[in-house]
Amino acid sequence: MMDSKTQRAAFEKMVHQYSEQLYWMIRRMVLSHEDANDLLQNTFLKAWNAFDTFHGDAKESTWLSRIAINECIDFLRRSKQRPVATSDEMSVARTLMADSYFDGSEAEALLQEAVASLPDVQRTVFQLRYFEDMKYADMSRLLNTSEGALKASYHIAVKKIAAFFKARD
Repeated sequence: MMDSKTQRAAFEKMVHQYSEQLYWMIRRMVLSHEDANDLLQNTFLKAWNAFDTFHGDAKESTWLSRIAINECIDFLRRSKQRPVATSDEMSVARTLMADSYFDGSEAEALLQEAVASLPDVQRTVFQLRYFEDMKYADMSRLLNTSEGALKASYHIAVKKIAAFFKARD
């Protein structure tokens, strides 16, 4: 058991080490800079509250990612903010292009539009595999799902995204 000063120092090091990585993972899931900042803060708050129970059974990054993903999924379900592509000029893409924190191209904004239209599980799997380049074995541990199910979800997500872009041509 660590004393409180040692625990605080270890936690501060962890926050410093993983903040940017977690921010971008969260940002790709919720799209809004403000929401991503709030969820990152919630992630670290939950991690701090459970820090003394973390025994290193998983890597710190895996533990924090699991907390962050759960925070994102809960947020998206609570807010019903699941953007869906509409005929109204791609609301997600338009919103991203107007966001001063978004520095991507229109094609990247359209990709986010397509990803946002996926069901929760497919969206999460696609984001972890495509954007985070996470291995299926790591994803399996993180999401408590079989590698086969994750590969199937990813394959279906890719087909839906391809269909999204094909429909735009």
